[in-house]
Amino acid sequence: MTRILSKNKSASVNPLKSSQPLGAALAFLGVEGAMPLLHGSQGCTSFALVLLVRHFKETIPLQTTAMDEVATILGGADNLEEAIMNLKTRTKPKLIGVCTTALVETRGEDSAGDIADIRLKRAEELAGTEIVLANTPDFSGALEEGWATAVTAMIEGITRPGERARQSKTIAILPGWNLTVADVEHLREMVEGFGLQPVILPDVSGSLDGTVPDHWVTTTYGGTSVEDIRELGAVEHCIAIGEHMRRPAEVLHKVTGVPYVLFETLTGLKSADQFFSLLSGISGEPVPTGVCRRRAQLQDALLDGHFHFGGNKIAIAAEPDQLYQFATFFVDMGSEIAAAVTTTDMSQILQEVPAESIQIGDLGDLEALAGGADLLVTHSHGRQASQRLGIPLMRVGFPVFDRLGSQHKLSILYQGTRDLVFEVANMFQANRHAPTPQELDPFRKRETPGAPRASPLTRH
Repeated sequence: MTRILSKNKSASVNPLKSSQPLGAALAFLGVEGAMPLLHGSQGCTSFALVLLVRHFKETIPLQTTAMDEVATILGGADNLEEAIMNLKTRTKPKLIGVCTTALVETRGEDSAGDIADIRLKRAEELAGTEIVLANTPDFSGALEEGWATAVTAMIEGITRPGERARQSKTIAILPGWNLTVADVEHLREMVEGFGLQPVILPDVSGSLDGTVPDHWVTTTYGGTSVEDIRELGAVEHCIAIGEHMRRPAEVLHKVTGVPYVLFETLTGLKSADQFFSLLSGISGEPVPTGVCRRRAQLQDALLDGHFHFGGNKIAIAAEPDQLYQFATFFVDMGSEIAAAVTTTDMSQILQEVPAESIQIGDLGDLEALAGGADLLVTHSHGRQASQRLGIPLMRVGFPVFDRLGSQHKLSILYQGTRDLVFEVANMFQANRHAPTPQELDPFRKRETPGAPRASPLTRH
């Protein structure tokens, strides 16, 4: 059984995790016409906005209730109402996603009650705009809990309850936060290849895919529509990806009766086989020829690439589900997890990570544990540790701000796993050290007992 090691220091030296409110805001950004609203101080929102803009290299719609000293003492209900009404008047969003921060959570504000009062008092003015509250304190959990909380809140607050007639060939997909824009787009294409119609929540491939609209848009301009969220109860089946998406899937099942299947990861041959078998069973269609060809390409890549992975030591720092995704990938390729660091111990998936122990901590812990590793796997804040240790860095997760195109990297199903094999194998080859003559022939400098010793001037 994997040992989970608790935090061993009071402060983060080089932070690994991003906060819950940021994760919730990221989920709301996957909805069409949405405006995430962080309920707290202006500084909290500014910090989250900087990270999102640096990661996606896009204009990010994100607003704040801008609580000051007076609001902190007397309560932030007025700030919340003013922010909501300003957003409604100026940006006309279809969804306002309210993400609480540590400031209001620590104060113990009744944000749900405040929003209910605002809805009642301003019902006519707020017509056509959904307001969803995600309770996401900074001091608990991390980015993936915030993402899951926001998705759960949207299902609870928008989806029509009760069992309904199922729409044949329509399925819901609840992707985890660690799926990139390219991953989500690839998922849609694969599902549609079986003649199925996917409803993806959240769908960042439509809102954060790097396209440029032909006119200025004040909210998100792509993603899952509010109407699709409202009609989720009519889908035939639900597929959740990542352990942190179990609760949203369970809530959807409880509210509407829609059955669900959860995949802990979609990276790797076995997981991809199971996924496509499920799609074939739901649709009643055979696996398309193109998918079978991609499977054959992955098999060949596994044969070609495993020579470069075998015996290498990997140090990973990531959110729990992403830690599991990459740890299982590397172990399946013959590598060893030398160090594993994650953000929180709230996920059950940690018990399944193929590592002897997992440290709850930061990138300082990763640096301390990664000595002798052949590869570091974490986000861009790990670059300093990579330089100090002299170990190459594979950038994954959030944020990745010192490389272009991170959101367009594929890492799931046959094609994504194949691309991962090539990427990592090439990194190993690029950083391989040429052996010295002494390393090739360990007997080269051996001295024979009783033989005269060579002069230091002539010894080679």
